[in-house]
Amino acid sequence: MNTVLNSINILVTRPKQQGLSLIKLIEQHGGTAINFPTLEIIPLINNQQIKTKLEYLADYQWHIFISANAVNFALQANNGKIESFKQAKIAAIGKATAKALEEAGLIADLIPEIGFNSEALLAMPPMQSLKNKKFLIIRGEGGRETLAQTLKERGATVDYLEVYKRVQPKADNSAILALLAEKKIQAITITSGEALHNLIAMLGNEIQATLFNIPLIVISERIKQIAQDLGFKQVHVSASPADTAIIKTVTTVCNGEDSGRRSN
Repeated sequence: MNTVLNSINILVTRPKQQGLSLIKLIEQHGGTAINFPTLEIIPLINNQQIKTKLEYLADYQWHIFISANAVNFALQANNGKIESFKQAKIAAIGKATAKALEEAGLIADLIPEIGFNSEALLAMPPMQSLKNKKFLIIRGEGGRETLAQTLKERGATVDYLEVYKRVQPKADNSAILALLAEKKIQAITITSGEALHNLIAMLGNEIQATLFNIPLIVISERIKQIAQDLGFKQVHVSASPADTAIIKTVTTVCNGEDSGRRSN
């Protein structure tokens, strides 16, 4: 086993199932993963709006899947049937989303070549001149409006199919508070702004002075800015949301090397 992380404690905040791969990588590199999900993903069910949208999937020229969760919960809402999603071109934001589509039997027609967010998709040639095109964005409840707003500005009609929601889990925080009090958490991984806000809410204001001094590994410049605005002193951005990229940044940060992405 690789021992580069030398048994240090790393807090993993991803939703329970989604964090398993990162936890495994941390352990393979000799670290100790502390699993503390700050988001729970649950399906939106028995929703008439979902049922109606699923009946009219063929009305759209493009289906845009925002995440792997969007893929999985959309299929769950559609009783596992995939044929109706094949009636339009499919765009996937990120390789993980494209992989989830492929595993479900759907092939993405468009995946950002560089980047893994809405801006990367919007930069691609097929997303430029969109007059009279109809888009269905498949996502969780709420979220950023950048994608839909820009598509509309380029002439498209845009609807949402929201198939899941993110909630703050109920969790016992006593073990985490004890580790923080003893300064035994050396790094924290965060993959969304909502997860970061939930982390602070779940641990309480009294621990912020300690929390804000722990190195934070995030997956985008946008989340980095959120973290800095909240008060985190050391924020590092991984090259991508992939677990391999996150563990590389964790290793660099925890070994005291300058990744070139630190903010003091």
